[in-house]
Amino acid sequence: MNRSFRIGKRQFSALQLFRLTLAVVGVLVVLLNDELGKIEGFVEFLFIYFILVIIAVFQWLFVNIRLLINLKSEKAKTELLNLQSQVNPHFFFNMLNNLYGLVDKDSEQAKKLILKLSDMMRYSVYEGQKERVTLQQEIDFIRNYIALHEMRYHKEIDIKFEVDVADENVRIIPLLFIILVENAFKHGVEVLRNNAFVQISLVSQNNELTFRVSNNFDLEEESESGIGLTNLRRRLELAYTHNHTFRTAIKDDVYEAKLALQL
Repeated sequence: MNRSFRIGKRQFSALQLFRLTLAVVGVLVVLLNDELGKIEGFVEFLFIYFILVIIAVFQWLFVNIRLLINLKSEKAKTELLNLQSQVNPHFFFNMLNNLYGLVDKDSEQAKKLILKLSDMMRYSVYEGQKERVTLQQEIDFIRNYIALHEMRYHKEIDIKFEVDVADENVRIIPLLFIILVENAFKHGVEVLRNNAFVQISLVSQNNELTFRVSNNFDLEEESESGIGLTNLRRRLELAYTHNHTFRTAIKDDVYEAKLALQL
């Protein structure tokens, strides 16, 4: 909030008052000239007065700089929440379409899918809007995602999810890993008819976290989801500005993504 002063019916900011004061003092200096030296204590008064004015100006600067920092921080938080809300919607739409076809064929399986899907949607809607969640919550979300896919596909797929975490209560931004996991299924499992695999590992030790995802894919298919990865990169810039590295690589028909964080 900008600090202001009222003089009569007019309101002045600290900087405006400072400029007005300088103008008045300048006029007095010109008008009084030699007479100023005869005014007892004038120099001392002027010195103290200017010190007070300088303090007021620095206070004004501090308040406004803090305001700008707060505005920037709030803007970053708003953008981060907006980006998080964009994660996953097409996955839920695809699952609902699959459920529609499964209800008549296998109602019991459809019920199980609906329960798991409702748990994931609840997490995405409620926990996904928070600034931080526990690492364990993210792990559970990924496991539910994998379980849904295993129930969904009618083909053999090799899925591994290895976890080595020292502290499951470490807090991170929500929905951080799901885009990488989703890409692995979308560009690998969903496209390949045979021998599809997805390997996921999460290691968190001594305030360092490393998340890896690798999958095989059809070389004729596009391997990256531009919107999803752009979303992820921007969220990492906002939440872990100088404390992350994110790399992707392709070797033959295997795509790998690696995310490392300093917590």
